[in-house]
Amino acid sequence: MSKNKILVPLDKKSYEVFIESGLLDDIGNQLINLGIKNTRKILIISNKEIADLFGKRILDSLSKNNYSARIFLINPGEAFKNVNTLNQIYDAAYEYGLERGSLMIALGGGIVGDVTGFAAATWLRGIDFIQIPTTLLSMVDSSVGGKTGVNHPKGKNLIGAFHQPKAVYIDPNTLETLPVREFRAGMAEIIKYGIIKDFELFEFLENKENQKQIIDLNNKSLIKIIKKSVETKSDIVAMDEKENGIRAILNYGHSFGHVIENLCGYGEFLHGEAISVGMRIAGDIASDIGLWSKEEALRQNELIKNYGLPIKIPNLKKESIMKILMGDKKVKDGRMRFVLPKKIGEVEIFNNIEEKDFINYFN
Repeated sequence: MSKNKILVPLDKKSYEVFIESGLLDDIGNQLINLGIKNTRKILIISNKEIADLFGKRILDSLSKNNYSARIFLINPGEAFKNVNTLNQIYDAAYEYGLERGSLMIALGGGIVGDVTGFAAATWLRGIDFIQIPTTLLSMVDSSVGGKTGVNHPKGKNLIGAFHQPKAVYIDPNTLETLPVREFRAGMAEIIKYGIIKDFELFEFLENKENQKQIIDLNNKSLIKIIKKSVETKSDIVAMDEKENGIRAILNYGHSFGHVIENLCGYGEFLHGEAISVGMRIAGDIASDIGLWSKEEALRQNELIKNYGLPIKIPNLKKESIMKILMGDKKVKDGRMRFVLPKKIGEVEIFNNIEEKDFINYFN
């Protein structure tokens, strides 16, 4: 196996994640290698900005291998991650004549991947799809693991399904066109992997020279941190595909992050920015109740800030915070569950954290 090819081992649903510069122009060959027959129709879901950058290159590569493909554009942004957009994809799938043997490709960031994956999971009761993530956040997080879905007016990702892709193709060259703020947001998820399970990654991210290399988009450094993040997620997903146990640790920072996204309005905080603040809150709780030291909490917060991410906690209404927390998917048997750090590289899931332990952080 190539050193930059990672297996996600899930019995009959196993697939591989490929990380390589130039993959975007080789997608046609990659699908042939994957065993995708060129008689299958392909619907590529993207948004205008991403399609303008990369769409023709994907179509050209597919055409060279005699695939029939077309691109369908959806509106960008969290506000459009909803059932209306899903219905638009269904309409496009119907008009194009997608069959059970057809294929969807998600070309873009996490929103495109989540919506496309859910469309694929539910069109004709499930067809194959492939992820081609073009943002750092989607490369290391949402493209791997099979979580798909859309938002409900009452909460984030409340409508969804587990539907694993046939493969994930990560071309780090696409990050050259990514806005700086979006790149920083992706770094939040990579920092998360360091906190929850990879002390070596955390130390690598702390090194000042490495920080410079990463921010300057040095290819070798990018591939290293993307690969280590995907390996961690792959290991966890393999142990707990449907999030019945340990997979919940991937939600470190997310409970409070989703509160911030929801109450501050999607778009005010990017997902990674909200998760950064959520990690700060979780770290403060852990420090205050004696799970880890104040020094470790400070190391976490300093690392977040060093990559240009926020840690300032917004003022939010107590009643609204609790309403969203209690409506979160991670609530079990009426009790909130929080992922809290015990040390850098190790976290645990707690269901005994009370409102009094965190509510005053918000004002």
